[in-house]
Amino acid sequence: MENIQTFRSGFVSVIGKPNVGKSTLINYLLGQKIAAVSPRPQTTQRNQLGIITEKDYQIIFIDTPGIHQPKSKLGDFMNEAAVGTFTEVDIILWIVNLNEPPAAEDQIVAEKIKNAGILSNTVLALNKADLVSPANSERYADRYRALVPGAESFLISAKTGAGCDDLLAALVRRLPSGPAFYDEEQITDLYEREIARDLIRESLLKNLEDEIPHSIAVRIDEYADRTETKSYIQATLILDRENHKSIVIGKNGEMIKKIGQDARSEIEKLTGRSIYLELKAKVVKNWRNNPSILKSLGYFLPKE
Repeated sequence: MENIQTFRSGFVSVIGKPNVGKSTLINYLLGQKIAAVSPRPQTTQRNQLGIITEKDYQIIFIDTPGIHQPKSKLGDFMNEAAVGTFTEVDIILWIVNLNEPPAAEDQIVAEKIKNAGILSNTVLALNKADLVSPANSERYADRYRALVPGAESFLISAKTGAGCDDLLAALVRRLPSGPAFYDEEQITDLYEREIARDLIRESLLKNLEDEIPHSIAVRIDEYADRTETKSYIQATLILDRENHKSIVIGKNGEMIKKIGQDARSEIEKLTGRSIYLELKAKVVKNWRNNPSILKSLGYFLPKE
């Protein structure tokens, strides 16, 4: 590893409203999947690190939940998890959806950046540039830039990778000199059981309709390596409505079987092992507003 005087290292908080491509970008930059993604908003519900280490730098991305108008204590937690990183990082990377004009939630993010006094440390990533029409591209880009005056901005596509290398190079240039914080082989702070939980939730988002997945929590009850090549996972899907249970299970158990198959496939890609995944469903009414349940699931709410 290079001398500490020439080595750069630091933390980048990746923020934005739900479903703008934060996790997709981090997966692309790392060159492998560590974060769950789906076309649905609020796929990410808690902070997760994505770590890139090269010979002359280490950059630690914090993938945060989408900042939104909360409707539950879970929503409060998600917002606090994102905003709480503002004063703890070296760079704020704000990702927006260039395929549409700024919305109310973008205004919320911009105000939180300004109120925190971190505008000078903010980089704006205008994502989904591959989807926007030429007529709207610069018009929308200018409206986003106006929300964070003076911030360096980049047109990117996290899906195709266009512009992402230039963005990464700019972030690295902003890193302060310093030593590596993590071992060069480490790419995330989550254990395999936590990533498995998120990949099960990703499968829920992909297979279920509308708002149902957002009312479901995933709890890993057991994660055991049976051999060097085989692992066993037992997980509970916690629902807050009784009428959702039949939908999640499906006719003759077909839906929960499909959810399990899709999740298992992604977990096997991640671990390189054969996975036996057992899912069950349980109703815990109004769990999203129950502090004790949220805490048991690993969510730590902001202090009252």
